[in-house]
Amino acid sequence: MNIKFTKMHGIGNDFVVIDAYSSVVSLSANQIRAIADRHFGIGCDQLLLVEKSTLPNVDFRYRIFNADGSEVEQCGNGARCFVRFVHDKHLTEKNEIRVETMRGIITLTLENNGQVTVNMGPPRFNPDQIPFIADAPAETYSLDVGGEEINISAVSMGNPHAVQIVANTGSAPVALQGPLIEAHPRFPEHVNAGFMQIIDDHHIRLRVFERGSGETLACGSGACAAVVAGIKLGLLNSPVNVSMRGGELNIVWNGNNSDVMMTGPAEPVFDGELDLSRIDTQTVATQTAVI
Repeated sequence: MNIKFTKMHGIGNDFVVIDAYSSVVSLSANQIRAIADRHFGIGCDQLLLVEKSTLPNVDFRYRIFNADGSEVEQCGNGARCFVRFVHDKHLTEKNEIRVETMRGIITLTLENNGQVTVNMGPPRFNPDQIPFIADAPAETYSLDVGGEEINISAVSMGNPHAVQIVANTGSAPVALQGPLIEAHPRFPEHVNAGFMQIIDDHHIRLRVFERGSGETLACGSGACAAVVAGIKLGLLNSPVNVSMRGGELNIVWNGNNSDVMMTGPAEPVFDGELDLSRIDTQTVATQTAVI
């Protein structure tokens, strides 16, 4: 079976985007892992499927798969690439579209300057909604990570995030602590680990170790979670510019139960056609097992 795809990125967070709206596309976890592999496949942080929604007054359904084949609830950078993709492929002429995700409906707007604004919805802080194991909600929590106690803010932006403040993102222990936080037993569905450096009250630097993908050049939902955490702690004021290794996002949040608005670029890289029969799922599975 041959399928067409578009390789895209949102400030370095890269995606393989597939049109499953015009015709049905079904991929196994092994096939997704093979496609995402940077040596044996196309290579991406996540694979995105554009599908038809079954809900009234909703334009599309949006499914997100990490590089390890697991399906996840939300991806801010992917959402921006999504709206650019459906416009470029003439699947819609609307500048504002409503999209179904695993965690609800999000609204995406293609701006006149080519930037994309995503209404990420309100953040969630209740431990049961993240999910996170805690006796009661708190602004920060102490977490044992490899025998070291760190303080994190736990927040859901449709997917779970653990945000800690660091003195310098350049020297932050992302490679060491990232996997430990991601798989911490207090996060039963695993978590994205954010490392935030505050430059001033309207500017932060951020690195994110994403569950199922490892550290990425950018993370849209992670940027939203970090800004929300900083505002909640009284350290930031909206709007906030978030600098990541792949580029910058602008985040607006007015507090309480208001929606988080994220604005940034989305860029196509190339189009291609993939013969699924030639994807070597066995080699990728063997390499993963060895690692």
